Parts: sequence; structure tokens; C-alpha cells
Amino acid sequence: MDPDSMQPILFMVVLVIFSAYFSATETAFSTFNRIRLKNLAEDGNRRAKLVLDLAENYDRLLSTILVGNNIVNILLTAIATVFFTHLYGEGIGPTVSTVVSTIVVLIFGEISPKSLAREYAEAFTMATAPILRCIIVILYPINWLFGLWKKLLNLLFKSKNDQGVTEEELLTIVDEAQQDGALGEEESELIRRAISFNDREAVDILIPRVDVTGVPADASYAEMREVFADTGFSRLPVYENTMDNILGVVHHKNCTLAEGEPKPTDIMSPVVFIPPTMKIRLLLKKLQMEKAHIAIVADEYGGTLGIVTMEDILEELVGEIWDEHDEIVENIRLIEGNTYSVLCTTELKSMMDFFDRETECEFATVGGWVMEILGHIPEAGEKFTADGLAVTVVEAENNHPEEILVTPVEPTEETEE
Repeated sequence: MDPDSMQPILFMVVLVIFSAYFSATETAFSTFNRIRLKNLAEDGNRRAKLVLDLAENYDRLLSTILVGNNIVNILLTAIATVFFTHLYGEGIGPTVSTVVSTIVVLIFGEISPKSLAREYAEAFTMATAPILRCIIVILYPINWLFGLWKKLLNLLFKSKNDQGVTEEELLTIVDEAQQDGALGEEESELIRRAISFNDREAVDILIPRVDVTGVPADASYAEMREVFADTGFSRLPVYENTMDNILGVVHHKNCTLAEGEPKPTDIMSPVVFIPPTMKIRLLLKKLQMEKAHIAIVADEYGGTLGIVTMEDILEELVGEIWDEHDEIVENIRLIEGNTYSVLCTTELKSMMDFFDRETECEFATVGGWVMEILGHIPEAGEKFTADGLAVTVVEAENNHPEEILVTPVEPTEETEE
């Protein structure tokens, strides 16, 4: 090959390298981990800070990369056409040039560099950021013209306001991070709980009034200590006449250390009353400010709907918390085959998530769901099928279902009784 032929070949090799650079840069800047680079920038990494600064104006960055890539590819095509026409003549020269250029650009200018850049996005962006900044300065006039063009397009085609990242998108990000191995199962579950924590209300986690244990205001010291001993609770609400008239909260420590034999009203602390619609994130702050561990959920008539404890709120984040006085109870447990025992105090959403089903029922508990489907207070032995679940009532007491047996069925088999 004569020396005159080497010059265009070297030019084409250089242009392919630049094409690979621009392609890799586009992929790297669209896929790099922004949080990781933010942490590096905060630790003093200047390259990471430069990458974040360049990515801040992504439109200008993308315009620079696309303009540079197109200039390089057009030059490569032009030089290749002249070179192969000189070698093979005007008959097949342009055809050979098109085939060779396309194959070379696809393999070495697009596919290979983009694949590598995706795998090493952060390292590539930091390594090439200084070069890219210089190219942005060189191509500034062209970028300025494209900026004007973009403003014109925005006037012609008005876009909707960016609503930011939605809760569903955040959950999708967590799922993808778990699948990629960046997050463990426990970490992912904690993040999911934290995301849904913001939407939960007091009514969703309260202990219903029928399950609340308290002490009468006129109870003797011995009776009060007996209730503490029987329940194992550290705090008990103090009520007068009925649970609808709660006066305060008595702490076991105050009962134990009290001098003499005081009544509950002598050693009780003020109680916090809240509406059922109060967000639990706000309730957590309120309990912290009030230095309280129990809040009374009042209904629309001023009666007691139930109570929410600090432990109930924390369990929404970290799951069930058991102490030495708690009797460990499985809300959903396998009986045999594909049949499960479900306590009716279980959250309806938890049961539906467990069986991968959906329901339009607005009740918070499984018991409410059962009574809504049946339309009456159930009796032991009653059966029905709803929301893709075959249900048998095992136990019903105090005008409320206590336990059911659940077997998943195909939606086509679903009938309601």
C-alpha cells in the first residue's frame, strides 16, 4: 500500500475513535449513578463534581455530543467514499464505502463503546469530562443556535409540568435495585415501608376499642397492679365509667414507685387525642413533642375508636416488634396444601398482598372484609368466594369473625354468596 493511501486510513481510524468516544459519552451520561457521584463530589472528587455540573444542563450536553458525533460520522463517510472510489473506481467504490463504513461504525463506533460505557458509566464520565468540557466550549455557537430552536419548539409544543418521581416509580426503582443485587430483601422491604409510611393514617394501624385494656378511674391500687400484671403492658389508659371517657394514661413505673396506695387518677399523665385521619408521620412527631407513647383515636361523636402506640407506628417501618410479654402470633399461617389460616384482625392489604390479589373493599381488616362480602355477622362454618379467594369462617365470637381459612382460586372460579 503506497504512503498516500495511509493518510486517509489514519484519518478514518481517528474519526472512528471519536465516533466511539461520542457514542460512549452519550450512554455514560444517561446511565451513570447520580447518587454515587454526589457522594464522591462531597468527598472532594473534582472530576465527579465536573460530571454533575455538565449533567446539570443535559440539553446542552446532548446537543454537543450529537453534533460532534454527526460531524465525525459525516467526515468518515466522505473520506471513505473518496478512498474506496479511488481504489475500486466509481462503479463499486461508493457501494464498498457504504458497506464498510456502516459495519465499522456500528461495531466500533456504536455497539461496542455503548456497551462498555454502560458497564463503567461513572468511571467513563469522570475520565472524559475535561475533554467534553473543551468540546462544549468549541461548539458553543452551534449549541446556542440549537438552544434558540428548542425555545421555539417549546412555544409550539407546550409540555406538561414535570411531576417528579412518583411513588410507583420509586417502588419500581427499589425492585430493580433488589434484582440487580444492590439491595437485600430486608433493605428493600424497609424502603418500601418508608415510602408507604407517608400515606398511612391512624385509622389504618389503631388497636380497636374492643381490644383495648384500661383501668377504671376509681380502681384500687391493688386492682391497678393486677391489671398491669395480667397484661404485661407498660402503660394503660384510665377511663371513667366507659372507655369513651378516657381521662389519662398511667405508667407501670409510676404505679410501682408510688408512695402509699394511690388511685389511677393520682398518678396518671395527660392523654393525647387525635382524629382517625391523622397521618402517622405527623402523629409520630406529635408524640415526640408531647413526650407520650399512646394516642387515643376519637371517632366523629367524641367516643373512643381505639388507640395507637409508639410501637404501632414503628412497626409500620420495621415490621412486628415482639417483647418478652408478647405472645407471638402468626396472622397468616399455612395449614395444609394451599390452605391458610388467617386471623380476622389482620390488615386486609397484608392478606391481599400475601395472596397477590386485589379488592375494592375499603375496610382496613380482614374481619371487615368478611362482613362486607357476606352482608351480615358471620357464623362458624359459613363459606364464600370473593376476590379470587375461597373462604371458610372457622371462628366467630362477640359479633365479629375471629379466624378464617383461605384458599386461593382462579379468578374465573370467583363467585360471591
